[in-house]
Amino acid sequence: MKLTHKYLEKDGSGSVTLVPEEPEDMWHAYNLVGEGDTLRSTTIRKVTTESATGSTASNRIRTTLTIQVEDIDFDTQACMLRVKGRNIQENQYVKMGAYHTLDLELNRKFTLVKACWDSIALDRIDLACDPTQHADLAAVVMQEGLAHVCLVTSSMTLVRAKLEVNIPRKRKGMCSQHDKGLEKFFETVYQAVIRHVNFDIVKCVLIASPGFVKDQFYEYMFQQALKLDNKTLLENKHLFVLVHASSGFKHSLKEVLADPGMASKLANTKAAGEVKCLEQFHSMLMNEPNKAFYGIKHVMKASQAQAIDTLMISDTLFRCNDVAKRKSFVELVDNVRDNGGEVRMFSSQHPSGEQLDQLSGIAAILRFPMEELDEEEEDSSDED
Repeated sequence: MKLTHKYLEKDGSGSVTLVPEEPEDMWHAYNLVGEGDTLRSTTIRKVTTESATGSTASNRIRTTLTIQVEDIDFDTQACMLRVKGRNIQENQYVKMGAYHTLDLELNRKFTLVKACWDSIALDRIDLACDPTQHADLAAVVMQEGLAHVCLVTSSMTLVRAKLEVNIPRKRKGMCSQHDKGLEKFFETVYQAVIRHVNFDIVKCVLIASPGFVKDQFYEYMFQQALKLDNKTLLENKHLFVLVHASSGFKHSLKEVLADPGMASKLANTKAAGEVKCLEQFHSMLMNEPNKAFYGIKHVMKASQAQAIDTLMISDTLFRCNDVAKRKSFVELVDNVRDNGGEVRMFSSQHPSGEQLDQLSGIAAILRFPMEELDEEEEDSSDED
C-alpha cells in the first residue's frame, strides 16, 4: 500500500489517500473503511445524452465521486472492495443523494475521511504501508486429486489456486490409468507453483499432504525442473519443506503451521507467531486455567486489573458497526499496551484467526492468576 497523503486534526478527524498495490492491501482497506466514513474515488458511469434532434447516445464516463459509506462488501477471490453509499458532493453526472457503488481495485487511488482515526486504524495504515510486509510463506496443501496453492501473508491466507483432477482408482493388474491421472495432477500443481510463487520474496514453501503424496510430488517437480532446465526452481530447492497434513483442504494449513518441527523454518513469518501464541493459550487453558481467559467480559476485567500479558484479538471485532463497542475494543488494546502487555491482532482470513473467532474473537494470557474470574464463571453456570 502506498500512502500519498495524510492529514489529521488534533481531535482525531482527518483524511488519508492510499493506493492499494498488492492483493493483501484490499484486505487492509476492508478493515479501514467503516460505515459513516466518507470515501472518494474514481468510477465509471454510463451517461445518456440527448441531442437537439431528440436522438440519445450513451457514453461511459470516468468521474470522481464522494460517497457516505453505508455498506461494504469484500470479494476475496477478485480482491476487490465494493463500497455502497449516497453521493454527498456535487457532480455533473450523479445527483446529490443518489446511491452509487464504488469499486476499490488495485492501483486505483482512494481518499478516506473519518470523524475519528483511532490507534487501531492508524496502526493498520502503518502495517499496510510497511514494505517489509509481504507474502513470505507459500504452501501447497494436497491429497490425491485435490491441491490448494496458498500464499500466507502477515494478514491473510490467499488461495491462489484450487486444483481438482479426477484420478482413476488402482485396479488389480491395471495401474496405468491411475498413474496417468496422478501425473496429470502433479503437472497441474507444478504449473501452479511456477505461476503463483514469487521466489524473490518467499522464504519457505511448504508441501503438505497425508501419506506419500507430498514426496511423490516433490520428486516429480524436481525431475521436471531438471528436464526443462527450470533454474529458478533448482536454485531454490532448499526453500521446500515436506510436512504431514491430514488432508488437502485449506483448513489443514492450521495444523501444518502449528507443527513444532516447523518453528525454525517459519521463524520469520507472522502467521507462525499467531499459531504459536494460540497454542500457548490452549496449553495454559489446560494446565493453568486461571491464567488464560477468553470472552469480552472476562478479558475486560483482566485488563482493568492490569493482568494481561498477551492479548489476542480478532480484526472481526473492529469491523462492527456499533461505534461504542469498537471504541471499547480500541481502549482495551491501548490499555494493554500502556501497561506493558503484548497485543496480537489476528486476521479472520488466517486459519488461526478463524479459530480465535470461535472463542468469541478475544482471548488473553495473564501475568498472574485471577481466581475471582474463575469463581464468577462457576457462579454464573450454577445460576443457569
